[in-house]
Amino acid sequence: WHLLVEKKMNKEDLKRAANITSNIVSRMSKDTYVNLDSLEKICLALDCTLNDIVEIVKDTE
Repeated sequence: WHLLVEKKMNKEDLKRAANITSNIVSRMSKDTYVNLDSLEKICLALDCTLNDIVEIVKDTE
């Protein structure tokens, strides 16, 4: 979300630029599973890499 702010975009702008659905944006907001195809679209739209938009957290269980 920080990257969107830096690029002066909102979630609707991201949906249009990346051609993704509201459901994908909702999943991202809830920190739930988003498929790699959608992440690729987002990276291309924001001109960034996966490292810029994804954080991998080790499961503590």
